Amino acid sequence: MPALRFGVYCEMQSAPNKAHPELTWEVFRLIEHADTLGYDVYSLIEHHFFPTFGISANPLALFTAVAQRTQQIRLRTLCHTLPLHNPLILAGEIAQADILTGGRLEVGVGRGHAWLYPPSGIPFAESRGRYEEALELLRLAWSGERFSFDGQFTKVRDVQVVPQPLQKPYPPIYMTGTSGQAFRIAARHGWRICSGGPAPIEVFADGFSTYRQACTEHGTTPHVGYVRAVFLADDEATAHREARDAILNFYAYNVRPHDSLLDPALQEPMKQAGYGFYASDALQGMKRLSYDDIIEQDMVYVGTPEQVVRRLTDLHGRWQFDEFSIVSHYGGIAPHQAYRNQELFARRVMPAFR
Repeated sequence: MPALRFGVYCEMQSAPNKAHPELTWEVFRLIEHADTLGYDVYSLIEHHFFPTFGISANPLALFTAVAQRTQQIRLRTLCHTLPLHNPLILAGEIAQADILTGGRLEVGVGRGHAWLYPPSGIPFAESRGRYEEALELLRLAWSGERFSFDGQFTKVRDVQVVPQPLQKPYPPIYMTGTSGQAFRIAARHGWRICSGGPAPIEVFADGFSTYRQACTEHGTTPHVGYVRAVFLADDEATAHREARDAILNFYAYNVRPHDSLLDPALQEPMKQAGYGFYASDALQGMKRLSYDDIIEQDMVYVGTPEQVVRRLTDLHGRWQFDEFSIVSHYGGIAPHQAYRNQELFARRVMPAFR
């Protein structure tokens, strides 16, 4: 088996009784901890407006701060919700962060969750066009050359974006989501993809397959990352006893923003914009999952490190991903449990795949 790349992913889910500064510093220290344990990358999502899902509104700021206290770990936003940004301004901000992290930055891109659009004041119908324009503008911005662009949403003449990234031609790009159509763009440019979270891996099967096929067509090398929540302990009984509340909260906190999209008037615009998943009952259905349902459907890994080695070996055998990231901090989990997740996974799971 080829050596896997390993990471940690965090949404910065905010429990109702958790002060935002406290949570921010918890995650900061967990990144420091992950660096000492030899993880390859730590990823944060960019997320706004809905604190239970995540308060990670400015990952680049956190990354530039923690880079001064870490040595090796790479740092990735997964994902920058591109349609919410002026892409030329974002390109400069990413480049500055790449410099300040010593070239350890990785760039995740996507259209983001549908619930981010109404509070941002951006119509669903504009999301795909803004996204595709932004992808092209980022590449132009990082070329170092002056350029003009006459798009639907951005029209500029003879501009140059500064500063330029430290990594050339630009930091590694990871595209996230489930869309095979979008993943074709990633394959054409030789970019990587990463998906996962609370949903079963089968949700991403078509996207993974389309991406790999498109890489073959374009002569690029595929790189697939997958994310899954874990809760680890030295014995299985302890793991399940302590995991139950945090796992159920993880799902509840993920679904809660979807309540803002239940207005019937939003359903057809979401479908027309390619956000049909958010117009379905799939996310609301997660509210009805019991802890036993989640475990039986293998949607999270709860147990001992040795049990996770066996399950991860089987998962990799079936899906052949190149990178696996754990979710270690979620659902109001106690900090010491998040540290334990990272420690046990690094010490007793990762060596089996390296």
